[in-house]
Amino acid sequence: MAVRILILYDNTGSQVEAMAQAVGEGIERIQGAQAITRDTSSASAEDLLDADGVILGSPNWNGITARLKSWLDDMSDLGQEGLLEGKLGGAFTAGWGRSSGTEFTLLALLHWMLTGGMIIVGLPWTDRMAISGSYYGATVHGTVTGEDLEQAKSLGSRIAQLASYLKAGGMESAY
Repeated sequence: MAVRILILYDNTGSQVEAMAQAVGEGIERIQGAQAITRDTSSASAEDLLDADGVILGSPNWNGITARLKSWLDDMSDLGQEGLLEGKLGGAFTAGWGRSSGTEFTLLALLHWMLTGGMIIVGLPWTDRMAISGSYYGATVHGTVTGEDLEQAKSLGSRIAQLASYLKAGGMESAY
């Protein structure tokens, strides 16, 4: 059963663009999963509604960018109407310093998804997180490394795998 995962991001900066591509590669590692990659200028409400999961990405500018925040604000009614409930969600960000607030940016993205009733997927601990990374989502601190891209691929794969499981009825046994 095919699943569609929307990667929605603000394309300001090459770091986030590289991470979005890696998230997409991770999604497509899962059989039957399709990555739908959109930046804020080309995404629509239909993209969001048609997706089984959503992975949001933003450069870290002391939080998410105004452009992405505005897009998300425009879509907030979908969450209030219950149309996002049960979709999987994840996040990624990129900044230039370890103490520049990347976790705050991730939490802001996750907060928007939680208000719509989405199910949040993070990352399990890896040794890489001692240098770069977060439980909350995939991150870059400085120049994008191969390990950063692998972390982004892992996030995409986790969400696609869980979306496939849920779409096949995996949650029925949980109730």
